[in-house]
Amino acid sequence: MSWKNELPDELWRKILEIGIKASNFTFKDLCCVSICSRRLHRLSNDDLLWSHLISVDFPNQTSSSSSAKSLYKIRFEREKERKLWAHKRAVLRKESLVSEHLRKLREIEVRLREERNKLNSALLELSNLHKVSQASVALNVWQPEVVRGRHKQMVEQCVVPVESRVHALDMEVKLCNQQLQVFDKAYRDEKRRLDTAKEELKSMKYHPLRDYTLSSTENQENRKKRKKLKNMHQLFQKPEKFLAF
Repeated sequence: MSWKNELPDELWRKILEIGIKASNFTFKDLCCVSICSRRLHRLSNDDLLWSHLISVDFPNQTSSSSSAKSLYKIRFEREKERKLWAHKRAVLRKESLVSEHLRKLREIEVRLREERNKLNSALLELSNLHKVSQASVALNVWQPEVVRGRHKQMVEQCVVPVESRVHALDMEVKLCNQQLQVFDKAYRDEKRRLDTAKEELKSMKYHPLRDYTLSSTENQENRKKRKKLKNMHQLFQKPEKFLAF
C-alpha cells in the first residue's frame, strides 16, 4: 500500500489548506493535484479549499450561493476578460507612443537637414567673402589687367562691408554647429525611447494576460492630455469667456 493511501482524508485536506493559506498553492496546483488520482480529485473539489482560494485571489468579491469551485471559475473568467481588455488598451497606448516617437524623430530629421543646409550655405558664402577679401587686397598689388579687372568686379559686386558680413557668418556657423549638436542629442534620446517602447510593445504582445497598469508617468501624461482636451472643448463652447481676457 502506498503512503498516500495510508494518510486519512482529513490530513490531506489539512495539507492542501495549509498550502493555500500560505499563498504558495494556486488554483493551477490544485487542478494538477486533482488529476493525480480519483481520491485527490474528490478531495480537491472540497468547497472549503476553493473558498480559501477565492479569499486569496479575489478578496474584495461578494459571496454567492453557488459552489465555491463554480464561483471561482466565474470570477476567474471575469478577471481573465478584464486582463485581456486591459492588455488591448495597453497595447493601443504603447502603439500610440511608438507612433509619437516616430513622428518626433521625423521632425528632428527635418530640423537636422534644415540646419545642415543653413550651415552649408553659410560656409559657401563665407568662402566667397574670403575670396572677395583676398581680391580687395590684391587690388593694391600690381597684376595683369585681366586679373585686376576680375578682382575689381568681385569687390564691386559685394554690396555689404566684407568684415561685418564675415563676422555675422562666423556667428551663424557657430550657432548652426551648436544647433546640430542639440538636435543630434535629441535624435539619439528619441531613438532610445523609441527602441524602449518597441521592446515593451513586443513584450506586451507576448504576454497578453499580464496585469497591465499605468505607471505614474503615464498617468500624469494622460491627465495632462485630458485637461488639454477639456480646455479646448471649453474654448470652442464658450470662446467669449477666453476673449474677455
